[in-house]
Formats: sequence, C-alpha cells, structure tokens
Amino acid sequence: MSEAPIRPPARVALIGLGNMGVPMAARLAQAGYRVVGHDAAAPARERFAREVQGGEPAADLAAAVRGAAVVLTMLPDGKIVRAVIDAMRPHLSPDAVIIDMSSSDPVATRALGEELIAAGIRFIDAPVSGGVKRAVDGSLAIMAGGNGATIDAVEPLLTAMGKSIFRTGPLGSGHAMKALNNYVSGAGLVAAVEALRVGQAFGLDPNVMTDVLNASTGRNNSTEVKLKQFVISETFASGFSIGLMAKDIRTADELAAAVGVPAPLADSTAALWDEAARSLGSAADHTAVARYVKGHIG
Repeated sequence: MSEAPIRPPARVALIGLGNMGVPMAARLAQAGYRVVGHDAAAPARERFAREVQGGEPAADLAAAVRGAAVVLTMLPDGKIVRAVIDAMRPHLSPDAVIIDMSSSDPVATRALGEELIAAGIRFIDAPVSGGVKRAVDGSLAIMAGGNGATIDAVEPLLTAMGKSIFRTGPLGSGHAMKALNNYVSGAGLVAAVEALRVGQAFGLDPNVMTDVLNASTGRNNSTEVKLKQFVISETFASGFSIGLMAKDIRTADELAAAVGVPAPLADSTAALWDEAARSLGSAADHTAVARYVKGHIG
C-alpha cells in the first residue's frame, strides 16, 4: 500500500554538501521544500548558504535532522554513511525517512537498512548518476532500491532532482546498480583514452577520432561528454574525483565476488583505477586517468 507523498514545504535535511549535494539541495529548495544542509566542513556549509536560495545551513548534525521529514545522505562511502546515521538516530523524528543517495557498498547497505527498518526507521537507497551538470539542471538518473511504499512517499523529492527514476528492486539494489554503472563507465573511459593514444601514435587526429566514435558503434558517455571536454582539452575538470570512481569500480568488482560471478575485466579495471588513484592522488578528477594511461602506454 502506498504511503502519503511528502510534498513541499516539508523539511528536508541534506547531509553532505559537496559538488553534487549543493546543486541537489538547490533543486529541492526551488521545488518548495524547506532544505537544511549540513557538512562537517565549514567551507561546504558556507557554499551551501551562498548558493542555495532559502537553504538553512546547520552547524551540527542534530540540528540538521531534528524535525526533518526526510534526511538525504550524500557522502563519500557507506562506512561514513553508517557513522553519520548512527550519530543522527537519537535526533530523528519518529516518522522520518532516510535516503542514502551516496555510492555505498550494496551488501552493507542491505545490512544497515534491515537494522534501521527493524527499529522502525524507513530507509531506501537512491544513488544518482549524471554528474554535476545534471545535478544543476535536475535531470539526474536516480536508482531507488527498497520498499515500494517508501519510494512512493519520497517520489516527489526524487523527481525534483532527477529526470529518470528507476525502481531497481529490493534494498541495496540501487547501490548495486550504481556501482555496476560506474564500472561500465570507467571501463569505457579507459578504452576510449587508450584508443585515442593508439590512434594519435598512428597519425590520427584525436578530435576527428572522437567525432567518428560518436557517429559509430564506439559511442558512449565518455566519448560524448568527456573526451573533448576534459581529456583532449586536458582540463580534467568533470567534478567527480578519481578516488570515488576507483571506489565505485572496486565495489562492483567486490559485488561480483560476493555473488560468485567471475568478472575478469572488472578485476583488471578495478586494479587499474586503484593504481591510477594512488598515482595521481584520490582528489584528482577522474578524467585525469588519461594522464595515468599516457604514462603506461608511452
């Protein structure tokens, strides 16, 4: 049975005010929700105050979640999500819904969610894809896993932030889908970068190569929105770090192992991204993997 939808001007707390969290908060505020934002870093809270019209920065976690109908987490990984949720639990409203929109480990998400639900706290996982640009314009793809009635209740919030809302199945399935999506994305980026390097060494123009790929069967997200924009230009400024990409691909590889499915390409892709993140530093933009590939090809 569906639950009553949570509509504006309901109070929504967003925990994690990074490159994605701030524009997502702005979309919720524009939709009429009362948005309270918290981040452990003061500069992030200051940016939220500047950029989210009507947003209310909270200096501490308890103040952020107290009275919130919905709490969104947009944090670096599942371990941090668990720590933050453990800290916020005494301050939650009895009927609050927690939505983990981070890229978390799906197995750990399922365990956390079952624990919360057993304690009477509604919880779903709903990670996003699309990057900063699509967070700004509200066209994210959102992968929602968990109880259908709970997703019904928060669907108005999800549609304020995303254009495509996918109900992926049981708890943890959203995070599984996000990790597998980023594995495919990361493998595609490395393949495209390697192809450019080989073609350039043979005398092909990388810009022409990109045009051909985008008019042919090699077209993918990386060829369309990363090669010319961030790789060939060497701006490396997509807004998503190599550390987070490496983490997501490693999560996908570990998921394959957990379910007993051999995935040799995932194994090698995860190892490459792990080494690239160590080599370049985890804060480097993920498109800077081209610099790592360049060093290894020539």
